[in-house]
Amino acid sequence: MNRAAEAASEITEEFGFLDDWEDRYQLLIDQGRRLAPLPSHYQQDEFRLSGCQSVVHFAAERAANGEINFHAASDAAIVQGLIALLLRVYSGRTAREIRETEPEFLRDIGLDSHLSATRKNGLASMVTAIKAAAG
Repeated sequence: MNRAAEAASEITEEFGFLDDWEDRYQLLIDQGRRLAPLPSHYQQDEFRLSGCQSVVHFAAERAANGEINFHAASDAAIVQGLIALLLRVYSGRTAREIRETEPEFLRDIGLDSHLSATRKNGLASMVTAIKAAAG
């Protein structure tokens, strides 16, 4: 199992312990609060991700060792939490690990059935941007 898939499994386990959706939302928000602040040079329109209802800034950097690091932030707490989950799985991974790891963990923890249509669209935009960076 690659590192991205391992991180996805960990997330599924963490959310699996919670039966109540209020608790799951709280865990999601807490994940977002622990995310490192977005460097100011990424907080510009050129890094704004289209397709999201809330403001989302997103950037990818390829390191010398071949790993891709993602930087992202949102002005909405739930979206910031979604970003935190995606970065836990995909940031600091090789392009191959990113391509080989589908975001099934989002379905496995039940997020797809508890997000509004606009949030689902934004989430899909983030996943598309991550996968595109791993091209």
